[in-house]
Amino acid sequence: MGEPADAALLLVRVVVGVVMVAHGWNHWRGGGGIAGTAGWFAGLGLRRPRLQAWLSVVTEIGAGLLLAAGLFTPLACAAVLSVMLVAGLLAHRPHGFFVFEEGYEYVLVLGVLAVALGAWGPGEYAVDTAADLAVTGWAGAGLVLAVAVVATGGLLAAFWRPRETT
Repeated sequence: MGEPADAALLLVRVVVGVVMVAHGWNHWRGGGGIAGTAGWFAGLGLRRPRLQAWLSVVTEIGAGLLLAAGLFTPLACAAVLSVMLVAGLLAHRPHGFFVFEEGYEYVLVLGVLAVALGAWGPGEYAVDTAADLAVTGWAGAGLVLAVAVVATGGLLAAFWRPRETT
């Protein structure tokens, strides 16, 4: 794609990766830590909230590091998309679009970036490219979407029990 595009892909991968690492770190060590994150997840209707808190920490930090390195990029993007799908569906959708009203605007942007990175591929400055592992185009985007939808569906089927409304 050329040097400017490869530099742009590196920038996007690193920024989204750092955002994910920071988000995972915050769930682990920030504010209320694991206990606070678990309490919030319980309030969203997730069973085994402490397990969910740890899964979110490992997924967000792991996906962020992999994405920044450009290693297993479609799988890292699928993890980002899955986290955004869960967050969007459970926490943000009821509040509408705008992030300043707790809406899904922010998670939508990160989720779309994850799918786009799957299509674009990691670029020249990535471990995947150096190791000849890069998956791009429709195959990359399809892999991101398929893995994320299956993972999200599995998590919600196994652990989400929506609150009953009266």
